[in-house]
Amino acid sequence: MKFLHNLLKGASLTGALFVFQACYGMPQSPLDLEGGEAPMSFSLVSRTTGEPLEGIRIKGGSWKHDMEREDVLGITDASGRCRVEIPYYRNQEGPFLRFEDPQGAFVVKDTTLADLRDREIVITLDSVQ
Repeated sequence: MKFLHNLLKGASLTGALFVFQACYGMPQSPLDLEGGEAPMSFSLVSRTTGEPLEGIRIKGGSWKHDMEREDVLGITDASGRCRVEIPYYRNQEGPFLRFEDPQGAFVVKDTTLADLRDREIVITLDSVQ
């Protein structure tokens, strides 16, 4: 009798969990939610020399006009690396990014990233000739 009671109790709990998932769906990743932020790591190098680029400003956000703002998400260090948190909205094309050299030695580069996994991304910049 106790076995039957435990079996019915387990079946009831399983049924409740099934109904919960059917109503609310699977838990969403923070990248899928409105107003989430995507952590991104970049390494910037010169296309001609392959050397890391220090002091490159990274601008951007979820909208194309975010690249035009004066706000800087991050600046590369001596090894050419920078880690930023980029605002992300699920139904948008972005995030949009702009890489600018304040000294003007490298061409400004705009890009859009489709893969928002937290991984190292290497960006090459062309020098101004």
